[in-house]
Order: sequence, then C-alpha cells, then structure tokens
Amino acid sequence: MAQEFKLKDVTSLNLKNGEKKEVEVEGVEGGKVLLLKVQDKIHATSANCTHYGAPLVKGILSPDGRLTCAWHGACFKVATGDVEDAPALDPISKYEVFERDGAVYVKTDEDTLKANRRVLNVKCSSMSDDKVLVIGGGSGTLGAIEGLRGGGYTGQITVISKEGYQPIDRTKLSKALLADVSKAAWRQKQWYKDASIDIIEDEAKSIDFSGKKVSTKSGKTYEYSKLVLATGGTPNMLPLDGLKGDLGNVFLLRTLPDTQNILKAVGDNGKKVVVVGSSFIGMEVGNCLAGMKNDVTIVGMEEEPMERVMGKKVGKIFRGLLEKNGVKFKMGASVEKATPSKSDSSKVGAVQLKDGTTLEADLVIEGVGVKPATEYLKDNSSVKLEEDGSLKTDESFSVAGLKDVYAIGDIATYPYHGPGGNGAPVRIEHWNVAQNAGRSVANTINNPGAKPNAFIPVFWSALGSQLRYCGNTVNGYDDVVLQGKPEEPAFVAYYTKGEDVVAVASMGKDPYVAQSIELMRRGNMPSKSELQKGVDLMDVGVPSEVKM
Repeated sequence: MAQEFKLKDVTSLNLKNGEKKEVEVEGVEGGKVLLLKVQDKIHATSANCTHYGAPLVKGILSPDGRLTCAWHGACFKVATGDVEDAPALDPISKYEVFERDGAVYVKTDEDTLKANRRVLNVKCSSMSDDKVLVIGGGSGTLGAIEGLRGGGYTGQITVISKEGYQPIDRTKLSKALLADVSKAAWRQKQWYKDASIDIIEDEAKSIDFSGKKVSTKSGKTYEYSKLVLATGGTPNMLPLDGLKGDLGNVFLLRTLPDTQNILKAVGDNGKKVVVVGSSFIGMEVGNCLAGMKNDVTIVGMEEEPMERVMGKKVGKIFRGLLEKNGVKFKMGASVEKATPSKSDSSKVGAVQLKDGTTLEADLVIEGVGVKPATEYLKDNSSVKLEEDGSLKTDESFSVAGLKDVYAIGDIATYPYHGPGGNGAPVRIEHWNVAQNAGRSVANTINNPGAKPNAFIPVFWSALGSQLRYCGNTVNGYDDVVLQGKPEEPAFVAYYTKGEDVVAVASMGKDPYVAQSIELMRRGNMPSKSELQKGVDLMDVGVPSEVKM
C-alpha cells in the first residue's frame, strides 16, 4: 500500500532544468531518491542504476529527459523510468513527488523504495498467434526477449540455445571467472516461465526461409512469424601443434563450462598460465588469474596490448596496470607451437615462441578472437554470407533479401551512422552492442514502421582500473588526443579521424564517456583542434536535438 515518505533536508522542489539531486528518505534505512528537473517538470526516481547499482546522480541528464549512467552507458527515460539503452534490464522506479508545509514527500511503498528499481512485469496470459523465434542464448537474445515482453508483445517467444542455461552476464566470465549459473544469470528460470518465454536446449541445423521453419540438430522443427538470429561468435583456436585441441589444459573462454574447466585446472592457484592474445578477453582473464596468485604471461603480436583498438599510448597504460598486478608480457611475439608436459604427455607443458623463447605452462588460454557462428547458413541458397561469415543487415537489423528475419550481435554487419560512420558497414563484437541491437529489433516488431533505435556502441573492461569506452574505431582513426594523468590512471583518450572524434575512452574520469555518448548522439562533440587547445568535454552543452 502506498505511503508518504518525507525526504531528508529538502524544504522545496527548487531545482533548475537539467539539475539532479540525490536525497535520503527519512525512516527508511538506505532509502534514497533522485530528484530531477526536465523541461520545467520535477521528477522523482530511484537513485541507482539497475545494471550494477551506480549512483545515477553522477550520470548525464539530457534536455529531452534521457538519464545515462556514468559506468556502463545504461540509459533511462526520466518521464517513465523505462530502459532506453542497454545494459540495464529493469526500469528505474518513478515516484509521485510533492511539497507540503515546508517539506517534500514521495508517495510509494517501502519495498519499492528499497528495491531501487521497478521489476519488469512481463507476465503474459493471453497469447496471440504471432511467433518470434530467437536462435542463440547470449546478449542479443536477452535484449530482444526483454524488449519484446517489456514492450507489450503478446505472441509466442521461443529461444533455441545450445548453451543449456538462461542468458548470463557473459562479461563476468573473463573479468571474474564466474562459474556459477545462479550468480551469472540475469534472471532466474521462473521469470521466463512467468513471461511465457520457452528456452530450449538445442542447436539450429538449417532454416527454410520461404516456409518460415527452423530445423534443429535434435530433429525438431519450429515455425516462426519473425526470426531473430543471435548465434554470436565461435572462439578461434590457433591451427598450431598443441594449440588446436590436441593437448589438454588448453582452453577457450566463451561459456560457463569454459570458466569451470579453467578453474578446475587452476585448482589451488600458484599455476603457470600462458594467455595467447592481448585483446579484451586475454587481458581480462590474465589480470583475473594474476589476482588469484597465479604466474601469468600474456603473449601478443602487437607492440602494446589492445593496440589495434586502443592505440599504443593507451595500450601502454593498460600494460603498466597489469604489470603492477604481477602479469608478465611478451609483446611483438608470435607463437610457434605448444609442447606436452613431461609428467603427462596428454596435457600442455610449454608454449614455444618463434624467437626461441620457451614459456612453461600448466595451462594455456587462447584469446585470439571469434568468428561469426553462422555454420548453419553456409549451404543455404536463400542467404549470402559476407566474407567474414556475417550477415549484412539494414539499420533495423533486417537481413538483406529476407522478410521477417533479423540478425544481431557478432553475426551482424550493419550500417553505422555514429561519428565517422556515415552509414559504412561495421561488425562490432561486444555484449552491449548485441543487447542494444536486440532491443532495437524488439521495438521494430512491437511497433511496425517505427524508426530503428539508434545507439552509440559502449564498451567497458576491468584492467586494473575500470575502462569506459564509447564510439567505434572499426572504420579507422588517425590520432589519439590524451588528456589527464595516465599514470594515476585518470585520463580521457579521444580517438580522432581528421577533425572528428570517433571514439572516447576513459579511466578514473567518470562521467566523461557518458557525456560523450549523448554528445555523439546529438552531433555536438568538440573537434580535435578544440580538444588539443584544452576544451573540457564537461563544459560542452548537450543539445536537445538528436542527430542519430
């Protein structure tokens, strides 16, 4: 039952447009409310992001009422509390707020205040004949099914996933080697039952696009009205002796069983670990294992880790942070092969580099990229795969040449209209991009003819300090403007192509990336020359008009 709760030390709703204020609630332990003013109207919401609990008062509030979290780019519509952009799943709560006798109150119940979120009610009792079939069990699938039910879709939703468990927070696999499905899953199984979402453990074998049917490896056939392909990526394994699956204790990292197997091999820690690959996965898992007191060496072909995406200057910062955690690096190096252990010839014992270096190894983890998981489409005459095995889509993620078929996540090459994009095709491998694409498809299905949900790609990583990143350098950049103190680390890196900023990375400088997301959406990022002259991004106004 709704009650009135007094806000502590607040005597009036005297805020300016664009202002945010976090206040405590009297009589409720830990109770907090966020007050905001948008277009001359005062709103009261829950105070924390529903993704990882970041304080929303530190986020960015746009003139049109978008509230963007400073940590991972989750975005909420202030007027309703609804999710605008991933990775948050639940909306924030909205409260009635009013003044009385020199005090300010919100009207709600204590459980809602303490929950700090509005649990998405997706119970679906009356079903229409429409059928959405989703193939895959990752982030794109999560965005699609949450967006469908959250947006009022009443048709049947069936998910075919070879993983055998409900969608999990895959980002925690490499960052924390999380191995327990109950801790990794975003929702418990009952939530999907209540939402009438069937998750079936199986794998797509072939698709009859004209007949709108999917055949699976178990021999079953599923019909659909709309089909969402979200099969993600398949990790690459090096085609080298000892590293192509012919020796034990050589691991890839993509699924919960992968983390479980790695932890089993690590045992009580103190192991010699060689990580092949110096990009996101390799750096994160290497840092995690070093923190668990293992002897970790990361081998990379670049001069600095993550150089291809982040550049040498920023890559050097990351290397320094991991070295402080005990990680060793062999950069500018190529692997020749892995050799068996002397005590057990079935398991790996060392990694040989082409320069003659031998790295002893109790286990090896390969983080050398992924390829689009589209094997089930290779012999299908109705669809044409791109050279990398991906599917070409339009802005709505509709697959070219097919009706009622969408592709999202690692398997989708789509036109990018953010800074430096100009509609050029990109394929971006990241959790948040896949989930936002899923949400966009859900919006298209729920609202035929609606404009696609355009979004700026957002990444994050745990590399000794929290990395935030937004934008896209897949189509190239030619310089990096670095501001701040990299040694602390407290910096912002602006990736530029000509005068345009195409991506921004930061450490210890929230909410610069959240500010960049909104400025990019509105075409108001400062130029390279302005940044070189010392322009502070937080002094740049966020316009009301959205350009993408």
